Amino acid sequence: MTSFDVVVVGAGPAGMAAATAASTGGANVCIVDENAHCGGQIWRGYDLAVKAPDQRFVQLRSALERGQVVVRYGTRVVANPARYILRLETATSAEDIRYRRLILATGARERFLPFPGWSLPGVMGAGGLQAMIKQGLQIEGKRVVLSGSGPLLLAVAANLSKNGAHILGIFEQASAARLARFGLKLLRHPGKLRDGTAYRSATLSIPYRTGSWVTQAQGKDRLQSVTVAARGSTRTIACDYLGCGFHLIPNLELPRLLQCALRSGYVHVNEQQETSVKDVYCVGESTGVGGLEKALCEGEIAGLVSAGRSAAHLFKRRDRYRRFARELDRTFTPRPELSQLAAPDTLICRCEDVSREALGSMHSWREAKLHTRCGMGPCQGRICGPAAEFLLGWNAERSRPPALPARLSTLGSPIEKARSTM
Repeated sequence: MTSFDVVVVGAGPAGMAAATAASTGGANVCIVDENAHCGGQIWRGYDLAVKAPDQRFVQLRSALERGQVVVRYGTRVVANPARYILRLETATSAEDIRYRRLILATGARERFLPFPGWSLPGVMGAGGLQAMIKQGLQIEGKRVVLSGSGPLLLAVAANLSKNGAHILGIFEQASAARLARFGLKLLRHPGKLRDGTAYRSATLSIPYRTGSWVTQAQGKDRLQSVTVAARGSTRTIACDYLGCGFHLIPNLELPRLLQCALRSGYVHVNEQQETSVKDVYCVGESTGVGGLEKALCEGEIAGLVSAGRSAAHLFKRRDRYRRFARELDRTFTPRPELSQLAAPDTLICRCEDVSREALGSMHSWREAKLHTRCGMGPCQGRICGPAAEFLLGWNAERSRPPALPARLSTLGSPIEKARSTM
């Protein structure tokens, strides 16, 4: 078993910033990520990009290389067989590593809310559609509808337009009044205001409707059209793709597995980014969805602190980003009407084919799992769990190992003996 001063889980912006700061502070650092490259969702594909990527990515990647950080890409954390030990799995092997301090930078994912037809081919997350384009999906000339909530819709629309998609409309469930209040709050965050203005400028020709959302997707073998509700009326739009997502929710599987305390749906951390579990820190979207700047700042704080250095000079800036994250949540919280979209036969758990009707007599997430296998499929409740929480008010239980699907040989292996590199 290899031992490290600091292990960082997640190689997105927050994780890269944390690993860089810890390494610069003299710590022996390992960074783990299930993707083949660093960058996370926001910087996905930058290693292969023709045009110059964000210079912050370039600087962090260079700093990681200079700092001689040990990388474990294509690797997932599946369990913690003992305190201060993580069990890792790749496509072909498994290993245990020991840490003195652990930094969780596990990011966030889109929230999906069920509606009739949401399982049709061609219906996908807005961010997922963008990721597929970065990986080579041909979108030029395709008719696209975007629906849901959050700034991601505008960012995706700008990217799709750039790649030649014909976007028929952006349907934001938040009201115009909420968005207006949010716009005023942006005056305190000039960088965010510039980003938002740039995205809106790039999508001015696209119809943008507030207080509206897709209620149904139609098609035989794949998506052919969607029905949109707006201001008390509905209309049908023929399209090839629907990108849909209702803001972002944090990836909490590892924090829950480690028994980190949560507050308001996020990992609760102190001023130094430390969780309720000693020597375990959390940064980025898992502590509050606030965007790139918050992730970078929190990552740097946790990296410095984990290496025994002061990060007090960053606290004020971080607190400003935290306030912005709270404003995002307030503005883009899904409206109650969305909980009525699912018909009795609409699948809530797509892995196990569990319908809304089948969950009607259940009283808790645990009861639903026992009687219907809801949440027990390959996604392990990552899609249906947040949906059930919104629709039915259920709270997920504490995670149990494995945090992700893993081979039996990985889970059954004894804990390796330590082999220190410090």
